[in-house]
Amino acid sequence: MKTKNVWLASTLAAAIVIGIGLGTREGGAAPSVASATAQVRYNVAKVDGVDVFYRDAGPKNAPVILLLHGFPTSSQMFRDLIPRLADKYRVIAPDYPGFGYSGAPERSKFAYTFENFANIVDKLTQQIGVKRYALYVMDYGAPIGFRLATKHPERVSAIVVQNGNAYQEGIEAFWDPIKAYWATGGAKEREQIRWLTSFKATHWQYTNGVKDQSLLSPDAWTVDQARLDRPGNAEIQLDVLYDYRTNIPLYPQWQAYFRTRKPPTLIVWGKNDAIFVAAGAAPYRRDLPNAELHMLDTGHFALETHGQEIATLMRDFLGRTISKTP
Repeated sequence: MKTKNVWLASTLAAAIVIGIGLGTREGGAAPSVASATAQVRYNVAKVDGVDVFYRDAGPKNAPVILLLHGFPTSSQMFRDLIPRLADKYRVIAPDYPGFGYSGAPERSKFAYTFENFANIVDKLTQQIGVKRYALYVMDYGAPIGFRLATKHPERVSAIVVQNGNAYQEGIEAFWDPIKAYWATGGAKEREQIRWLTSFKATHWQYTNGVKDQSLLSPDAWTVDQARLDRPGNAEIQLDVLYDYRTNIPLYPQWQAYFRTRKPPTLIVWGKNDAIFVAAGAAPYRRDLPNAELHMLDTGHFALETHGQEIATLMRDFLGRTISKTP
């Protein structure tokens, strides 16, 4: 596999530089000097003919953390978290096809499904020589990560769940119009959820449930919406929302994996999330009674307001639970 550095346009580079600011946020101490100065590399790998963009930071021989993003964002949601971990860990954050800076093949040539996303991420890790990793799963990252975990349980050293669902309790009213689309696959129902690709919806995802909105960087939703507004991307996102229906029948399989493999698990959940509601967090402890659970007073994108607190919890948790070798 040939990996190359990516030279981004000046506006994109500026957005990334702005996003790496590491001021202390609510909860937790300031990052260490080592983590604050970690160099992030921006790479592209060709996987099954698709250009897959990924962020990569930290020592090559350190234990790996694989960060899996949600909707409507990309690896840019981890722009602050990566440097806070990369002094001690190798941190890798890919963009799925159709998201962020990865390629967006025509829908006639690539099926935008969670199974395909999981396969792409799986092959990416193999191409770059990653044999074992801790998973950070958020939103869409949860069904992708849990597919990887059930396919290759021996590769997963630990799991961090942040507003990522694996239980029926986490699916409430927000999903009703999406469920209507799942039931028919029809054009009418598809149009009724198209607003989820709009600026209004993207901004709402970041702001809903957040008490102090001065903690939110406008760069987050601005960059996300710029990628959503690419020609044809809304159709890709609607395809992905339709395919989310394939995740629900896998919940029992994922829960069985939790019970049998007992991966060390840290749960950090924005308790005011209207998308994956707070009720979806506690059920993990039915199958993982030793899971560590922290409910945070924020919304869906908890990293935006509680990034330093989450990083501090992760460093403590991973330091106690995973081996010192990749």
